[in-house]
Amino acid sequence: MTASQLQPENPSPSVQNVNAGQALSQAQTQFFIPATASLHERRPRTLKHGDSFAVFDHSGDAIAGPGSPEGLYHRDTRHLSHLYLTINNTRPILLSSGLRDDNAMLTCDLTNPDFTGGDDRVSVEHDLIHLRRTRFLWEGAVHERITIRNFDTDIRTITVNIGFAADFADLFEIRGMTRLRRGAMREPVVGADRVLLGYDGRDARRRETLLRFDPVPQSLTESQARFEVTVPPGERRTIYLLICCQPSEQPTGELSKHFLKTLRESMQALKLARSRGATVRSSNSLFNEVARRSVADITMLSTDTEYGPYPYAGIPWFSTVFGRDAIITALETLWLDPAISRGVLGYLAAHQATEFNAAADAEPGKILHEVRHGEMAELGEVPFRHYYGSIDSTPLFVMLAGAYLERTGDSAFIASILAHVRAALTWIDEHGDRDGDGFVEYGRLTDQGLVNQGWKDSHDSVFHADGGIARGPIALAEVQAYVYGAWRAAEAIFVTLGDPDKALHFHARADDLRERFDAAFFDAGIGTYVLALDGEKRPCRVRSSNAGHVLFTGLAKEERADMVVRTLMAPASFSGWGVRTVASTEARYNPMSYHNGSIWPHDNALIAAGFSRYGYRAQAAQIFEGLFAAATYVDLMRLPELFCGFPRRRAQGPTFYPVACSPQAWSAAAPLSLIQSSLGLGFDVRGAEISLQEPTLPRFIDQLTLYGLRVGDASVDIAFDRMGDKVVVKPLDRKGRARVVTIA
Repeated sequence: MTASQLQPENPSPSVQNVNAGQALSQAQTQFFIPATASLHERRPRTLKHGDSFAVFDHSGDAIAGPGSPEGLYHRDTRHLSHLYLTINNTRPILLSSGLRDDNAMLTCDLTNPDFTGGDDRVSVEHDLIHLRRTRFLWEGAVHERITIRNFDTDIRTITVNIGFAADFADLFEIRGMTRLRRGAMREPVVGADRVLLGYDGRDARRRETLLRFDPVPQSLTESQARFEVTVPPGERRTIYLLICCQPSEQPTGELSKHFLKTLRESMQALKLARSRGATVRSSNSLFNEVARRSVADITMLSTDTEYGPYPYAGIPWFSTVFGRDAIITALETLWLDPAISRGVLGYLAAHQATEFNAAADAEPGKILHEVRHGEMAELGEVPFRHYYGSIDSTPLFVMLAGAYLERTGDSAFIASILAHVRAALTWIDEHGDRDGDGFVEYGRLTDQGLVNQGWKDSHDSVFHADGGIARGPIALAEVQAYVYGAWRAAEAIFVTLGDPDKALHFHARADDLRERFDAAFFDAGIGTYVLALDGEKRPCRVRSSNAGHVLFTGLAKEERADMVVRTLMAPASFSGWGVRTVASTEARYNPMSYHNGSIWPHDNALIAAGFSRYGYRAQAAQIFEGLFAAATYVDLMRLPELFCGFPRRRAQGPTFYPVACSPQAWSAAAPLSLIQSSLGLGFDVRGAEISLQEPTLPRFIDQLTLYGLRVGDASVDIAFDRMGDKVVVKPLDRKGRARVVTIA
């Protein structure tokens, strides 16, 4: 099939839901996430390892029901939809619930309510029986230890019931899609200490969940285990539970021994992963918690692949490979841990499109948008099995390759993926520029793909000043910036790899794009760059955060920077917590929307990096302070995917978005990226030099220390002390040959 046969069509007024066969209104997309219940209200406890993740409530249960995301998932299928613990047929009282700082383990402390006898008199007063649920997720299995301790003066016999079920629902069903046909549930297999639940999918795959109990329950059915536990005064009794998504790999032997052995293994692996990068410590204890949680979340979300660590996008809806999200996460963390960037580049290079596939929005050289492994993806009920409907992943891939080379000097690795870099650059010219005007546009190849294919991919996220939806092919401002960044990266790559003619070619391309972009996208009337050009080349004269990405890659002319920064930091755009995706002056502004007025931490991190690039570090520090303040109001000090764009009010926290993922990789990485932007941190591997361009610290940090910051084979500890408006830089311990250079 030729490229001309695959030219995208304009988005239709309504989008067809391929599963239910129903036409949704223009106000919906076929892959929406219904806000039937607020994730912030639930504040779920999440665990993840590899291709599995789990979502529990504060008591450690998973309560099945419409709109509930709770349960245990493996490769986009829910392998456990219900888990419910009771004592003497009543739910225990929650005392506390929390994740370890490194996300290794969930601990829930519970106690008994008043137990009454047949005459309704209290037979056992509350708070005498303590239950501690200790749980972790490792290699496709949840391992749980339930410890029951008697603080009464009398011996007590407690009935512990654990209810369970598995619906084997596809993640897209849980996200709100309706299926006309499903596979078949298998008859449960019940043994003395185990139950095997199974499902035969229409994709000819069998999915199974094994539950094992230790000790052997007094009774065990296909949906409940019952234990009669006698506990003398002051003593403990323990129940172990294993929930395994891959029964063929389940352990043998006593669960108590396996629990401790696997727990040690998981914690050692997490510690090793965290040790790859530099460590951040500051004089602000709250910020230290935010930074620790950021690193822990990125570590947890990163799945080890054959190419290296790959950060999955977020829990619960996006715990899988995403191209754009992972690349931006890698860029945000590159200064701290380059191994993530190498893992992302290696994986995306290996899965780059090599042929046309309209259903997958694939074209030769294009970089992945999303990978899914569930039944609906396997059957083509959703197009995301290997989906390429992202206009920006491909130039971002080249950008990351150049940034990784600059940060590490690892020319051998870049040479190993050079063919993929060349293919991505070819895609930009041959398929990215769909109408030959010198800008890169998107348009889906079928009516089942994503309507909008930039990072703001809601159906209504690209519009004109009057609120009218823009028709494609659409050239987004930030995508042109990423193309500029890709050509600058290509220039550096080809210089390093010994092809100066090719380097000069991309140098000239970048310079030309800067001139043409300024002429077509800058609008002095709105004080910034327009959001996009539509299919008729009409500018979308909307003040949006996208303009900050133009600063991020250096596409903006120097003389435009001041006006763009002032527009982004004006009250219409900067809420006090961060820069809104769309200014409050715009027609479709809604602070509660997904992309039209909300605040995204990763978006703000890139904007701050752009400010820093052009010397506006004070404004970058304002963004840093706003996001840090927001994090202090969030459960676990964890920045969510996004929050609402209402103005900041004194002594009040931000307004939360109901179905925001948390943790989310590029949000977790935002505070780390903001450190680099504040310090003006750069690297010269050949010169073994760490540079600091006009370093600043935000007002909430008086002292900051980076430990184990690597450049080449050397590492340095660096302390920063804020003295009024100045920052004093103090190199501390050095290992190997490295210099620290401060540029005023």
